Amino acid sequence: MSQSSGYMTGFGNEFATEAVAGTLPVGRNSPQRVAHGLYAEQLSGTAFTAPRAQNRRSWLYRIRPAAMHGPFAPFAQPHLHSDFGSHAVTPDQLRWDPLPMPAGGADFVEGLYTMGGNGSPAAGSGVGVHLYAADRSMQGRYFYDADGELLIVPQLGRLRIATELGVLEVEPQQVAVIPRGIRFRVDLPDGPSRGYVGENFGAFLRLPDLGPIGSNGLANPRDFETPVAAYEDVEGDFELVAKFQGHLWRADIGHSPLDVVGWHGNHVPYRYDLRRFNTIGSISYDHPDPSIFLVLTSPSDTSGVGNLDFAIFPPRWLVAQDTFRPPWFHRNIASEFMGLIHGAYDAKAEGFVPGGCSIHNCMTGHGPDAATFDKASNADLSKPDVIADTMAFMFETRAVIRPAAQALEATHRQRDYQQCWAGLRRHFRAP
Repeated sequence: MSQSSGYMTGFGNEFATEAVAGTLPVGRNSPQRVAHGLYAEQLSGTAFTAPRAQNRRSWLYRIRPAAMHGPFAPFAQPHLHSDFGSHAVTPDQLRWDPLPMPAGGADFVEGLYTMGGNGSPAAGSGVGVHLYAADRSMQGRYFYDADGELLIVPQLGRLRIATELGVLEVEPQQVAVIPRGIRFRVDLPDGPSRGYVGENFGAFLRLPDLGPIGSNGLANPRDFETPVAAYEDVEGDFELVAKFQGHLWRADIGHSPLDVVGWHGNHVPYRYDLRRFNTIGSISYDHPDPSIFLVLTSPSDTSGVGNLDFAIFPPRWLVAQDTFRPPWFHRNIASEFMGLIHGAYDAKAEGFVPGGCSIHNCMTGHGPDAATFDKASNADLSKPDVIADTMAFMFETRAVIRPAAQALEATHRQRDYQQCWAGLRRHFRAP
C-alpha cells in the first residue's frame, strides 16, 4: 500500500492529504482533468444543505470511481443483521461470557455477531450492537456499511484497518470510527482478535459539549487521529461486501477499491486512544452521573438525549467522603450495553470478564453485586481507592436494546447472572 506515514490530529477538521505530490487540485474540487489521470469523486456523509458545523463530506481523487464493480447479490452471513424484531423483550438483566472464537475460522466480516439493537437503517435512527471474533485477515475482500458509522472497540489483538482514506492501526484500549460508506479491509497482525462494534444509524458521533466543566476535560480534540492518504493500485479477482438496509450483499470487483491517491474533507475515519481520556470526578461527596465519562455522542432529535452515547470507565482515583464509591444501584430511562476491554470493573466482584458484555434495559434495576456492596459499605474512606487496571465502556441509547434471538439462546450467555444480587441481605431495623 503506497502511503506516507503518520496521522493528522484533530476532531471534525477539514483535512487535506496526498500520497503523490500534486494530486490535490488548487482552488477547485472537480477540475476538468484531475492530475495524474485520476477521477474526482465526492463522498457525502450528510445532506448537502446540513448546517456548515454539521456538514460532512470529502473529495476523493482516485484511480477508478467507486461505481466500478459487478452487480450485487445476497451474501450469506447469518449472524450479522439489523432485524431487531417485534417480539416481546424481557426486562431481565442479561450478561454474557466472551464470544467464542470461530471453530471453522473467520475474518472480520464473517466474525461479526449481532447482540441486539433498536431503530433501523431505514428510519435513520437507532443503533446496532455487535461483537466480533476473527482469526484471519480479510483476503481479497473489502467491506462497507451503508447503514451507519461503525465504532470498533478491540478487546483482544490489534487491528490494521486499511481504508479508502488511509490506514488505522488500533489496539485494545484504542477505538476506531469508520464513517458510513467508507470501504475498508481488516488485517490481524496478532492473529486471533475479538471486540465490540457499535453501529450508529443516526446522526454522526461527535464530541459532547462540556457545559459547566468548561473548556478542558474528557476527550480532547487534538487526541483524535485521522490517517494520511494511502492507496493500493492492484488488480485481481476481489470481492466487495456491503451492508445495505440490514442485509449483506456481495459484488465482484476487479481492483482494490482502496485506490484514493489524495483527498480533502471531514467525512473521515479516525482513531482515539482511551488512555488519553481526562477523567472528571467528585473530590467532596457523592458519585456523579456517568455522563462525566462521555467520549462521543450521537445526538437525537431531543436536546440532551443521545441516540448513542459512548462512555468509558478508565483508571481513576475515588476520594469522595461519606459516599458509596462504586456505581450505586440505579434504574435508567436509557438502556445500557456494557463491555469490559481490560482488567476488572469496580462494580462487579466476579463474572464480568474482558470480552464479556451485559444489557440492562430501560428501568431494569442493576448495580453492584453483593460482594462489592459489602466491601464498599465497610471501606475506610480516609484512604483513596485507586482503580488502576481497568477499562470498561458503555453504549447507552435512548431506546430499548432489543436482544437478538441468537444472543438470548447463546451457550455463552450467563443464565445465572441475577444470582449476583441474591446475597444482598436485609439490614433494615425499624426505630
